[in-house]
Amino acid sequence: MEELPPSWRLPQGVNRSLWQYAASSRIAEGEDAFFENHPLFREDQRILDARLQTPAPLVDLGCGAGRLSLHFARRGFPVTAVELSRPMLKTLGTKAAAEGLKIQRVRANLCNLGCFREASFSIAISMFSTLGMIRGHDARALALNETYRILKPGGTLALHAHNLYLNLDNPQGRKWLLGQLGKRFLRHPDAGDRRMLYRGIPDMEVHLFRRRELHGLLKNAGFRIESELAIDAITALPVASPWFLPGFRAGGWIIFARKPE
Repeated sequence: MEELPPSWRLPQGVNRSLWQYAASSRIAEGEDAFFENHPLFREDQRILDARLQTPAPLVDLGCGAGRLSLHFARRGFPVTAVELSRPMLKTLGTKAAAEGLKIQRVRANLCNLGCFREASFSIAISMFSTLGMIRGHDARALALNETYRILKPGGTLALHAHNLYLNLDNPQGRKWLLGQLGKRFLRHPDAGDRRMLYRGIPDMEVHLFRRRELHGLLKNAGFRIESELAIDAITALPVASPWFLPGFRAGGWIIFARKPE
């Protein structure tokens, strides 16, 4: 495992727990088994396939162990996989080599994609709450700005994010939400951040979005939202009657947004 740097040297949008997660070979090597048969993995791939039909240069932002990078490479897309985690990129490389797939792997912080020229890709995907893993509102905004920059005019961003109000479904979540009301009123910088023990890493955090917040971030970056699919927190299937209280009933959203021509 890579040595944990002092806090002041951590990349923007990364805290100590996220760095430990990214540096763990154990987590990277166990990624496929841990998420085997996860409903979101099945449904998001189906949704992406229905929308992204013509092969074009695609960047997988926060690729993890390469689930979607491998899938789109098999479909003939020129794929660039971006990840902060060296072990995840190594795991992806091993799997790609075993299948004879060519995938460009790049280690980078999603808040700083200066390794890519402007308008390098036709498609960007940021799935499984990758945006919510980035720590801090300003860092998340910067990551979307960078995504916008590296997309070609007319390019598409596919994004998944969790809904803050998925916590309404259980007593512990409702208690947590009550605490969030005070943080929002006081404009606390970590409002919406849910902390947990995750795969042996203590104090891991994921940001849960309000629908208006997520739309605002995308629009401020310059994107035009083309479609939004509200999905169930358990099954990952589209929620029934999505027009009814969409900001509260969804477990999360898969959004397709476009960079204007």
